[in-house]
Amino acid sequence: MVMKKNMFTIGKVVNTHGIRGEVRVIQVTDFDERFNEGNVVYWTDKQRNHVTELVIDGHRMHKNFHLLHFQGYDNVNDVEAFKGGVLTITAEQQTPLDEGEYYYHEIIGCTVYTTAGEEIGIVKEILSPGANDVWVVKRKQAKLKDALIPYIADVVHRVDIDNKHIVIEPMEGLLD
Repeated sequence: MVMKKNMFTIGKVVNTHGIRGEVRVIQVTDFDERFNEGNVVYWTDKQRNHVTELVIDGHRMHKNFHLLHFQGYDNVNDVEAFKGGVLTITAEQQTPLDEGEYYYHEIIGCTVYTTAGEEIGIVKEILSPGANDVWVVKRKQAKLKDALIPYIADVVHRVDIDNKHIVIEPMEGLLD
């Protein structure tokens, strides 16, 4: 199967585990339940050229890794090629979010404006350093360094995903 658009990474396959076909996965999703038995995931190669549909039929934790077993892959030789690839899901498999919650891919690419109407730039990345996310905004003026916008109610006033439009009220010093 060739890579589809709108596939979202939920984990990275870093190695095999044992001889019975388990793989060691680093989670890159906030939803642990993505790795539940019975779920369908898609393994995608490093170049994102090929996709293999997999059904999880075994899951356990070991040293901060998810150890996954897939239906029909019962031997280490069956899963050796999965190393270095990623596990993805389709847009249809995404969990609905509560009001005011967004997937990273919905925020990245949005244009950020101040409440005064000044265009700041485009969100290019999201950092998760602690209590709240920080949106990295590539400035409209190329000579300015990236703006770091904390995703907190005092700063972010409106997010319009459909129109890729975000309005903020910058705190003192935020855009200096």
